[in-house]
Amino acid sequence: MHKIITTILFLTISLQIFSQVKISGNLETQNRIRIQNEGEFTWNKNSMGLKFEGNPSGDIHYFSEISLFSLGIPQVNQTSDLQDKDIAYTWGLEINELYLDMYCFLSDNLDIRIGKQIIAWGTADKLNPTDNLNPDDMSDIFDFGKHSGSNSMMLAYYLGDYTLYGVFVPVFQPSTLPSDDWSKAFNTPLDTPTGMNVVSFEDNILLPKNELTETSSYGFKIAGNMLDYDLSASYYYGRDDMPLLSSVKLNAVDTLENYDAEAELVYPRIQVFGADIAGSIGKVGVWGEAALIFPEEQKLKFYVNSALGGESVILEDKPFIRFVVGGDYTFKNNVYLNAQYMHGYIHERGVDELNDYFILRLERKFMYDKLNLAPVSAMVEIPDWDDIENIYGIALGSEISYYPYDAFEITLGSYILDGKGNSIFSKAKENDEIFFKLKYSF
Repeated sequence: MHKIITTILFLTISLQIFSQVKISGNLETQNRIRIQNEGEFTWNKNSMGLKFEGNPSGDIHYFSEISLFSLGIPQVNQTSDLQDKDIAYTWGLEINELYLDMYCFLSDNLDIRIGKQIIAWGTADKLNPTDNLNPDDMSDIFDFGKHSGSNSMMLAYYLGDYTLYGVFVPVFQPSTLPSDDWSKAFNTPLDTPTGMNVVSFEDNILLPKNELTETSSYGFKIAGNMLDYDLSASYYYGRDDMPLLSSVKLNAVDTLENYDAEAELVYPRIQVFGADIAGSIGKVGVWGEAALIFPEEQKLKFYVNSALGGESVILEDKPFIRFVVGGDYTFKNNVYLNAQYMHGYIHERGVDELNDYFILRLERKFMYDKLNLAPVSAMVEIPDWDDIENIYGIALGSEISYYPYDAFEITLGSYILDGKGNSIFSKAKENDEIFFKLKYSF
């Protein structure tokens, strides 16, 4: 890993000196401390992002973005781990994007982009139900709406005021999930037959078979502007990037109804018809986005000591809709308000499984924009309107950012979680944190 990092830094300096490559990036450190558990460090990440961009000719453009990072919390389990710095002090290298643009390819109206790319669809703020081409990146639970790049090809054909997009992704990529103490918020409790006690649990992921017809996905979108509103309609055919239970095998470990459980998870096919709109009403910015999702039926099979013990439909082949509507406004006293309503989060599937979410952020800048105060960032979850008192979730955040120099940011903040019943935030309400971030962009 150290040789790789040294090579990248050498190439970066060489490119800057000997070519016309435009290089930009950032340096960032983030630290988070759990309010409970006597101030346990949960996040200590130092990273450097680098972007390389250039136009060797008028018809060619290239772009790449890589991230080098170090996780400061040691990952040591054996004495032999202390002999390898890559294990003792975790380093990582991520290629976020790496693609080539070809303009006016075969036609003055056709552009092509090939390579690893993030293709962002949708107009809502970070929470986009129509954005399905790239897998969700949930490795940092607080980085809402982040996606990983996919190796793909995108065509853009210009039709006057409208643009027609076509995207082909040959290889399926699953979403990345948060750490164990956060992933429990998205897990569905294992509903075992009455009287059975699960003493151990192991799961296995079944990826699609490595054949083009099984791993590929594609999408189309037409986008344009009408009456000062940005509009688009889209279609996606591929797979859900969040895994779903397909079978559970229970094996008895004694005669006291204690069992080991082994689960298998799959990625079902989906079709998504999407539409979005963005514009303004007076001085209020507004947006709306909806995705009509057609899933394939998924059955859950229970095996007890290798014998089929039952079968049920865990996901019906009935269409359901996820959608987001929202708006933002800046008041005369420089107070900024952003509010959204969302029906259905990324892990919720099926008509009866979609919850409602209300998201709000309030902030104000001071000292000629050198100080930004965001006292309220809230997300309220309501799974059941008939029993709000006993089933709800809430996440509250607040932060203050100071910009002492150009492109330099210092942020201090907190995340507080609460709730009752089977809601996302109630499952993780022991994970309250305070955080510190320092970032410099160049």
